[in-house]
Amino acid sequence: MNLFALARSLIDIPSTTGAETEVGHFLSSYLKSLNYRVEAQQVAEGRTNIIATTNAPPRVTLSTHMDTVPPHFSSREDDKYIHGRGACDAKGIIAAQIAAAEQLRAGGVAEIGLLFTVDEEAGSDGARAANEHPLASSCGYLINGEPTDSKLAIGSKGSLRLRIKTEGRAAHSAYPEHGQSAIDKLLDVLADIRKSVWPTDEFFGETTCNIGTIKGGTRANVVPAEAQADIQIRLVTPAARVKPLLETAVGGRAHLEYLSVAEPMSMLAVPGLAQCAVRFTTDIPYLTNWGAPLLVGPGSILDAHTEHERIAKRELSEAVNLYARLVRTLLARAPREPQQSKAEGGGEK
Repeated sequence: MNLFALARSLIDIPSTTGAETEVGHFLSSYLKSLNYRVEAQQVAEGRTNIIATTNAPPRVTLSTHMDTVPPHFSSREDDKYIHGRGACDAKGIIAAQIAAAEQLRAGGVAEIGLLFTVDEEAGSDGARAANEHPLASSCGYLINGEPTDSKLAIGSKGSLRLRIKTEGRAAHSAYPEHGQSAIDKLLDVLADIRKSVWPTDEFFGETTCNIGTIKGGTRANVVPAEAQADIQIRLVTPAARVKPLLETAVGGRAHLEYLSVAEPMSMLAVPGLAQCAVRFTTDIPYLTNWGAPLLVGPGSILDAHTEHERIAKRELSEAVNLYARLVRTLLARAPREPQQSKAEGGGEK
C-alpha cells in the first residue's frame, strides 16, 4: 500500500459536509479490494457511513470522518508535506488507519474494525447512526482519529451551539423613527454576551465563546425587521452552568434557541504515550456504544480548516505504527464497558 498515494486520492475527492457520496463509494470499493467485509450504512439520501470488518467481530475499531469543511482544494506534495483539504482533517488519518489495519491483519490480528462517518463537521449525524449499529456492542474500544499532533488526547472540551433571533419593524431608513431595528437589538444582546464571565476549569481551561455568523436585514435603505446570530461555546463545565449566564445576558430581549450540546469528555489514557487535552469536539460523544474512547491522530488542529491545510509525511507514516501499536495494547487488555456521555443534537468541531 502506498500511504501517500492513498491520502492524496482521498484528498482529491471533494467531500464537504453533505456531499460525501463519492468518497464513500471510493472507500467502499477500495476496502472490498482488500477483502474486508464492507457495509455502507445509510445516514441520508446518498450519504453513508463506511463500516469495514474482518471475519471476526471487532474488539477495537479505528474511526474518523470522511467529510471536510469548505472550500475543497486538491492535493499536492513536496519533500516534507502533503497539502490539500482534508490532509490532516481527516483524510490523511483515514489512510493511516487503513494502513495500520493492514499491518495488523498481516500480523494475524483479526478483531479490528474501521468506521468512517459522514457529517462530523456539522451535526455528527453519521456518528449517531453508527451508534445504533449492532456491531457496536461487540466493540470494547474506539480509537477516534483527529489531528492531535500524535498525542493521546485524554480530554476534550464540550460544545454548546445556539441561535439568537431578534425582531423589529421595517421602515424606510430615511424615517427610522417609524421602525425598529432588529439588528440594533441583536448588537445590544451580543455586546452583553461578550461581556459575560464564563466558567473555567483546572483541567480543560477557559470557556470560549465564538459569534460565528450574523444575518439580518434586506437592504441598506430599509430598517431591518429580522436579525439572527449563531454562536458556538466551547464548554469546560456542564452546559447547565453556562445556560443561565446566557439567558441572563439575553434578558428576554431575543429568542434563544439551543441547537446542540455535547458535554466535556474525559478519554482513556494509555501509559507510555504523550498526552494532551484538546479544545475541539469530535464524534466521540455520539459513539458511546462502541466502547471506551481514545482520541489520537497525526497533524495539527491549527492547520485544519485553513487555506494551508497540510500533514507531514513523516508524521503520517509514524501514525501507522502508532495506531497499530495502540490496537495491540488494547487487545491485550480485558474487555471494557462502553463509555457513557450525554450529547444532544449535533456538534460542529
